[in-house]
Amino acid sequence: MAKTREKSGGSGKKSLKRKAAMEEPREGSVAGDGATEGVVQPPKATALPPGFSISEIKNKQRRHLMFTRWKQQQRKEKLAAKKKLKKEREALGDKAPPKPVPKTIDNQRVYDETTVDPNDEEVAYDEATDEFAPYFNRQTSPKILITTSDRPHGRTVRLCQQLSTVIPNSHVYYRRGLALKKIIPQCISRDFTDLIVINEDRKIPNGLILSHLPDGPTAHFKMSSVRLRKEIKRRGKDPTEHVPEIILNNFTTRLGHSIGRMFASLFPHNPQFIGRQVATFHNQRDYIFFRFHRYIFRSEKKVGIQELGPRFTLKLRSLQKGTFDSKYGEYEWVHKPREMDTSRRKFHL
Repeated sequence: MAKTREKSGGSGKKSLKRKAAMEEPREGSVAGDGATEGVVQPPKATALPPGFSISEIKNKQRRHLMFTRWKQQQRKEKLAAKKKLKKEREALGDKAPPKPVPKTIDNQRVYDETTVDPNDEEVAYDEATDEFAPYFNRQTSPKILITTSDRPHGRTVRLCQQLSTVIPNSHVYYRRGLALKKIIPQCISRDFTDLIVINEDRKIPNGLILSHLPDGPTAHFKMSSVRLRKEIKRRGKDPTEHVPEIILNNFTTRLGHSIGRMFASLFPHNPQFIGRQVATFHNQRDYIFFRFHRYIFRSEKKVGIQELGPRFTLKLRSLQKGTFDSKYGEYEWVHKPREMDTSRRKFHL
C-alpha cells in the first residue's frame, strides 16, 4: 500500500508542474487586458566583419535577409553619391567638368585596320570602279526581284509582299521549283539589278540572300526577330508609294562599307520627302537592324516617329564574288565563329 501511495504522489507532482508551466505567460502572448507582453522582434542584421562573405552564411533565410539589406544599403549609398554630384555640378554651373563617358562594348571596340577613311584615295578609287559604281553614278535605276525558297508558307509570303511595298520598283515572284542558277540569267535578261531570296525553316523566315546583278557580289545573311505589320504595336497606317529616304548607320570597315553600298543600291537616288518615310539599316555589333518609319515634325526641335513595319535583324554569314554559286563560287569573306569570335569587342562591319 505504501508503494502505491508513493507512486500516485509522484505522478501528482508531475501533473501540477505541467499545469503550472502551461499557465505561465509566454513571450509574445496577449494579457487579459489585450496588451502584448514581451513581443519577440526579428534580429537586426549586424555589420559583417571584414573579409566575411554573405555566401558563407549557411541558413538560407538568414542569408537572403542579409543580402537584401546589403543591396538596399548599396542603393542608398549610390543614390546619395549621385545627389551629391548633382549638387556640386549645379553649384559650379558652366565650370562643371564634362560628364564621364560610360564604358560600353561599342566604344571599347578593338581597332580594325580596315576602317574606312572617307578622304582615302584608295577607297575613292575602289568606289569609282566597283560593281555599284553605275548605280551611284546614276547610270542605272534599281529594279528588284523578290522571291522565296521552294514551297513557302504564309509568313514568308507576307514578308515578301510587305518588303515589296518598302522597296520601290520591286516585284515578287514565286520559285516553283526553279534553281537560282536558272533564275539569275532570266533576271539579267529582264534588266533586274538585284535579286532577294528569303529562305525559311519550320515556316519561319531564317535567311536572306542578296545578289547584285549582273556581276555580283552576293551576300548571305541569317535572318531573325521577324515582325510583320500586324505584330507591331502602335504601328502607323500602311506605307504610301513615295520613294523613302535611306539611313545607313555605323558601317565603318571596308567589309561594312561594301554591305552598306549593297543596301543603298536597292533604293532610288531621288527620295520623295513629301512621303516622310525612311528605311534604316543600323549596324550594331555586327547585327544589322532594319526598321521602316514615318516621321512628322511636331516643332522646330521635336520629331515624332511611327513604325510602319516590317522589321527584322540580319547577321552576315558570307560575301561571295559574282552571282550566286554555292559550289564553285569565290568567297571574299566567310564568318568562322571559332576563329573570329575570340573577343567580344572585335567586330567586322
